[in-house]
Amino acid sequence: MKFSKTKAASILMIGALLVAAGCESSGNSAERTKEELTPMTINFVAGDNNPYWDDMQSEVGKLITQKTGISIKAQFPAGGNDGDIFALMVASNEYPDLVAAKGSVSKLKDAGALIDLAPLIEEHAPNIKKLYSAYMKRLRWSSDDHGIYVLPTAGVDQQYFKPIGGFQLQHAVMKELGYPQIKTVKDYENALSAYYDKHKTTADGKPIIPLSLNAGEWQILITTTNPAVATTGAPDEGEFYIDPETYEAKFHYLRPEEKEYFRWLNHMHDNGLLDPESFVQKYGQYRAKVASGRVLGLIDADWDFAGEVAVLKREGKYDQTYAHFPVTLNESYKRLDFQDTGYLAGTGISITKSAKYPVRIIKFMDFLASDEGQVLVNWGIEGKHYKVENGKRVIPDDILAMKVNDTLNFRKTTGIDMYRLGPSYGNGVKDPTGNYYTTIFPEQIEKEYTQADRETLAAYNIKS
Repeated sequence: MKFSKTKAASILMIGALLVAAGCESSGNSAERTKEELTPMTINFVAGDNNPYWDDMQSEVGKLITQKTGISIKAQFPAGGNDGDIFALMVASNEYPDLVAAKGSVSKLKDAGALIDLAPLIEEHAPNIKKLYSAYMKRLRWSSDDHGIYVLPTAGVDQQYFKPIGGFQLQHAVMKELGYPQIKTVKDYENALSAYYDKHKTTADGKPIIPLSLNAGEWQILITTTNPAVATTGAPDEGEFYIDPETYEAKFHYLRPEEKEYFRWLNHMHDNGLLDPESFVQKYGQYRAKVASGRVLGLIDADWDFAGEVAVLKREGKYDQTYAHFPVTLNESYKRLDFQDTGYLAGTGISITKSAKYPVRIIKFMDFLASDEGQVLVNWGIEGKHYKVENGKRVIPDDILAMKVNDTLNFRKTTGIDMYRLGPSYGNGVKDPTGNYYTTIFPEQIEKEYTQADRETLAAYNIKS
């Protein structure tokens, strides 16, 4: 393994850095000392795969390095399976500087691999303290161990302007069927069936798949078991259902309501509407199908197929992108997608015991958490990726067109949305100038709709 204990991929330093006793930084790069800007490379291993990582060679990535002196050498697990890579770390007792260990974080904590960040935050990270503010106690490991070993990446005070998970249907399907009502799984099934009865291949001769699930790997939680919860009116409590009256916990898929949802999936398979490879296909196979435009329907979180939608847009196949519907098992259920969960202090980023310069790293994280850093990672560079008009940040038309129609190239070129590596303000939170920290807010969402989106919204007489 190539981590900090081997010479080939050790932290690169130019000169000896004596930063352990450095002063607090406000996040303004102009106030940083010469030592704090000395070039340094951080080794980072993530539990999520990121095929679009730009090695900090994007416009935003280069500016972050310029302002902090920090470069990141990142490693991602193939297929997004983090279990093996972190197990090997524990077995070898060799770690990178930073990890985003996801479900394996307890393994690293139990092995003594993660350092307590509380003292570092207290002394060197005023912006992190400000960002988490009232939620600092929720960062504690447990009621017995008040150490902070993970900086959660969930947005603080997040507002939800659009649902993340749900049932997707291609705009082409909706348009041909005259935009029918889609409220229940039966409505959804009828739409797929009606279109598939008439169309067995795409315009370029590829066989159409009515519905496919990304259920061959860990995403079965996202595309199969989570929808069973949502369609039957229960909140997302991970793999559990918490009885709201007794607080009794049980595995949610043991609920009889969810068994009916799984029965419906079996029915879809028996009727030839569900992709028979749904529960054995690898993520790459699923992505290829979606990107080809031949999958009419998905039951998935938007982030799981965002890259493939970007491919479809780049190829001008807007009608083969998707409209989102809050489907339930039947009309007696109400979805709870927007139920307030409070702050979710879950997975995030950790500094390991192998990091030689943890103060320098926490100061880097503190810069990203500052107002300057948050605007940079979310909006990009003023004058290049956005401008300020009448006190409001605005994305120019040419940049917006690239953001909407060539998402992958936009992200890799600009670096926008690439560096939310640690503490972040959530969507809907405003900075001291009165602007939103992120670009996800109602007015901006509406600006980014494609013509196909707008036609579907208009047909249902809704705005967003």
